[in-house]
Amino acid sequence: MNNRPQIAIIDPNTLSALGLKAILQNVMPIMTVDTFGSFAELTANDPDNYYHYFVAMNVVLENKAFFSEHRRKTIVLTLSLDSTSQLSEFHSLCINVPEQELIRSLLALEQHAHGHGQNLPPMPKALQQKILTDREIEVMSLIVQGYINKEIADKLNIGLATVITHRKNIMDKLGLKSVSALTIYAVMHGYVDINKV
Repeated sequence: MNNRPQIAIIDPNTLSALGLKAILQNVMPIMTVDTFGSFAELTANDPDNYYHYFVAMNVVLENKAFFSEHRRKTIVLTLSLDSTSQLSEFHSLCINVPEQELIRSLLALEQHAHGHGQNLPPMPKALQQKILTDREIEVMSLIVQGYINKEIADKLNIGLATVITHRKNIMDKLGLKSVSALTIYAVMHGYVDINKV
């Protein structure tokens, strides 16, 4: 049995569940994420094993007693940022927003609940090691804060070609494909304050 913390996504919308699963696995690589299409599927799979439930609003409303009892573990997936359409007793996550914004919300939730990794198991050794050089960390920090290559070159007094090389090396070393994934990495490892993203 793996001892990685488990997260459950309970959402009848398969596409939504799979997309969220992919993002969550980027945000918290130490987590195992399972998806369930219904509350019945969740209850058939030992629901108490999960650290968190990311649950579609209608599923929460239909099974309010269970989720109220597990309020601290439950994050309700909503389609609106309007607080009147959210359930006040639960943490909510609006999933109807651009990817960068969704990632920022997930990171904010994670930082709020597990600031400095509290209540989370230690990262695997491979993920703890310092992979990037100091210069690459500087470049990464500026990338995730939204600076373009030319601005990064000017800020660090290096050539444009050097910035592009650093960018490529950073993505290769970390095995990442997008700025969103890089943002997650930078925030989770404490290289960038979430408020600057």
